[in-house]
Amino acid sequence: MNSLFVAMIAIIVFVLGYRVYGSLIARLFKVNPEHKTPAHTNYDGRDYIPARHWLVLFGHHFASIAGAGPILGPVIAVVIWGWGPAVLWIFLGAIFIGGVHDLTSLLVSVREQGKSIAHVAESALNRNARLIFSIFLWLTLVLVIAVFAASAAKTLSTTPQVVLPTFGLLAVAYLVGIFTYRLNLNLVFSSIFGILLLFILIAVGYYVPIRGSFKLWFFVLLGYAFLASVIPVNILLQPRDYIASFVLFFGLLFGYIGLFITHPVIHTPLFIRWQGSQGGLWPMMFVVIACGAISGFHSLVASGTSSKQLANEADAKKIGYGSMLIEGLLATLAILAVSAGLYWKTGPAGLVYPELMKGGNWIKTFGTGYGQLIKPLFGGLGMLVGIIMLKTFIMTTLDSATRIARYIGDELFGEALKLTPFRNIYFNTGIIVGFALWLGLGSWQAIWPVFGAANQLVAALTLFVVTAWILSRGWKIKYTLYPGIFMLTTTCAALIYELIKFSRQGKYLLAGIALILLIFAIFMVLEVGRVLIHKRSGNLKLERAKDRKN
Repeated sequence: MNSLFVAMIAIIVFVLGYRVYGSLIARLFKVNPEHKTPAHTNYDGRDYIPARHWLVLFGHHFASIAGAGPILGPVIAVVIWGWGPAVLWIFLGAIFIGGVHDLTSLLVSVREQGKSIAHVAESALNRNARLIFSIFLWLTLVLVIAVFAASAAKTLSTTPQVVLPTFGLLAVAYLVGIFTYRLNLNLVFSSIFGILLLFILIAVGYYVPIRGSFKLWFFVLLGYAFLASVIPVNILLQPRDYIASFVLFFGLLFGYIGLFITHPVIHTPLFIRWQGSQGGLWPMMFVVIACGAISGFHSLVASGTSSKQLANEADAKKIGYGSMLIEGLLATLAILAVSAGLYWKTGPAGLVYPELMKGGNWIKTFGTGYGQLIKPLFGGLGMLVGIIMLKTFIMTTLDSATRIARYIGDELFGEALKLTPFRNIYFNTGIIVGFALWLGLGSWQAIWPVFGAANQLVAALTLFVVTAWILSRGWKIKYTLYPGIFMLTTTCAALIYELIKFSRQGKYLLAGIALILLIFAIFMVLEVGRVLIHKRSGNLKLERAKDRKN
């Protein structure tokens, strides 16, 4: 099949999904631009700060949620199960599950004064649910930080040309933050200045590679994550993600332009097998593709940083639902990059998809395929552009995940459990980074399936928390309840499979993590079920009482 045909279908499907289904969810929540958001009512100069323009917040939100997941997940899944199931899951998941999950978690947090989805669990369910959910989220975020820091360090050590633009972007973002918020300069001028500097760094980095070992870059990246999570959000994280988003959008745009120019035939089979190296297509493909269709991490960003920066409630649909569908487009591009940009069994040296995957360098595999798509635009630099795009995603995930873990650690250990040291942002963040360091120095590639299952389980539980919140207001719950049931069933099955597999392989640490996550999930399901039944019966009694009065 021609890759251009699939790309055009993806664009049409996501545009229709945004206009029809996204609007339906926004109407369900009665979005009102007159409502004062927490960014204004709780302004504190560190975390609660209204974004200067919705595009700034869109850039931060999209760059944070995208991370490496919508690229690495499809790259791994397609070589195991084929491109057809992956594309279908991304289309349906992004519109009917992921977009709903992202938008509703953002709006619920906004209505709850910018509190995290874990904190919302207490008002929607009960205190026990909040504590268990918070521990679960905290552990998942540590997995996120460990996996993405390690994968980024692997790329920096094997592709030294991307080191300079990767870290140079931090200085550029700092300057843009100063220009925009301290000197109050024009946003357009600041943006153009930052983008030009960034592309100069990319060009210089190609000619001035900086070499270092995996461990060196791993320590540097975790040090950066610590620093970025404790300084005011508008000084580094917000402008860095805003400037980085241009790299990501340009990468997305160039990728689709490249497809229109080259329109290569898809070489990878539509369907390969049901039972692959990672397990069955169901449930494992649905957790290996941890983003692009739905990701629990998105709810942590939406209720962690984005809800505290949303200046106008009317922009919530653009930020929440729109970002998810753009991520779906990115995941589709990743699939086409490796299935059409690369060859399946035989082809030029260095361009055979399964052979590239054997080395475990998933980032380089994507970069190689992406480079073939945009070769008419960038020539031999195509692979470098693809890797830098993906590296930019990973960096945004690192700082956002660490900051969000700090929020949850403060709410859980400091506020709820009264452990005073965790109210200190430096101690709190240090514990998070320390655990990520311990996990990442082990077999980090083996963590990916566990991270995927944990991530999707967060999504399922978030949908249940949102469902309970919606039910308490007497609104329709089917838009969040049914996706929640599907995701819960899928991820619990995946965790059981991982638990058995790791136990047989003697990987007891990973087996233990899978078991802990499964126990938390069972507890949360019991709590959610009990509360939903109670609230449902209470609402029915109220309705009957009203009918008797009438």
